[in-house]
Amino acid sequence: MAEAQTRRHDYHLVDPSPWPAVGAVSAFLLAVGAISWMHKSFAAAPLVFGLGVIGVLYTMISWWRDVIREAQVEGHHTRVVQISHRYGMILFITSEVMFFVAWFWAYFNTALFPADSVQIVREQLLGGQWPPKGIETFDPWHLPLLNTLILLTSGTTVTWAHHALLHNDRQGLKWGLVVTIALGLSFTGVQAYEYTHAHFNYKGHIYGSTFFMATGFHGAHVIIGSVFLTVCLFRALAGHFRPDQHLGFEFSAWYWHFVDVVWLFLFACIYVWGGGVHAAAGAAGGH
Repeated sequence: MAEAQTRRHDYHLVDPSPWPAVGAVSAFLLAVGAISWMHKSFAAAPLVFGLGVIGVLYTMISWWRDVIREAQVEGHHTRVVQISHRYGMILFITSEVMFFVAWFWAYFNTALFPADSVQIVREQLLGGQWPPKGIETFDPWHLPLLNTLILLTSGTTVTWAHHALLHNDRQGLKWGLVVTIALGLSFTGVQAYEYTHAHFNYKGHIYGSTFFMATGFHGAHVIIGSVFLTVCLFRALAGHFRPDQHLGFEFSAWYWHFVDVVWLFLFACIYVWGGGVHAAAGAAGGH
C-alpha cells in the first residue's frame, strides 16, 4: 500500500491553489472599479480599481512563482507535462487570434460597406466612403512603418536569444532578451507618441473606435509580452533555463511572434489599405 501511494508517474497532479479565485475576484474589482470610475458612479471607484490592480499583480507574481517552483525545484515538468503545456499555449494563442479577428471584423464590416443601402445611418455618418469624410488618418510610411521595422527586428532578436539558449550560449541569451525588451519598449513609446498626435479620437466615431480598439489592444499585448520577456530575462540571469528545458522562454517567444504577426496585419489593413489619401500619396511617391 505504501509503495502504491508513493508510486511516481509522468503526470503532474496540481496542488490546490488560491490564485484562480483570488485572480477572478481581483479582475472583477478591477473591471467594476474602472467602469465606475469612467462613469463617475461613486466616489470610491478609484479605490476599488486600485485594489483590483494590486490583486491582479499579486496573483500574477504569486502564480508565476509557484509555476517556476514546480518546474525548477519540484521537477514536475516532465516530458509528458511539457507536451500538455504546449497544447495549452497553442490553444491560448488561438483564442487570442480570435480576439483580434473580432476587431478586424468590426473594421472591415464598416470599411468595405461605407455606403450600405440597408444601413442608411451608416452612409450618413461616413459620407459613403472610407476613411470617412473629415478623418485625417496617419501616414503609414512614417511612425507606423518605423514601428513595423522595430517589431520585425525584435522578432529576429528573440529568435537569436532562443538559438543561443539551445546552444547553451548564456551571453547570447541574455543580450538577445535585453535587445528584444528594449525594442518592445521602443514600440510602446512610439505608439504612445502617435496616439498623442492623432487628429481623431475614440469617442463618437466608428473609425476612431475601431482604430484604437484594434491597435490599442495590440499595444497592450506588446506590454504584456515585454513583461513576459522581462521575467524570462531575470530567470535566465538566475540560470533557470537549460537547452533541454525552457518552456517559460519558449512560450514567451511564441507569444512575441504572435504579436509581430498581428501587427503586420494591422499595418497592412488599417494603416496602408485603410489609410486613404496618405497611403495613396506614399505609394505615388514611391513611383
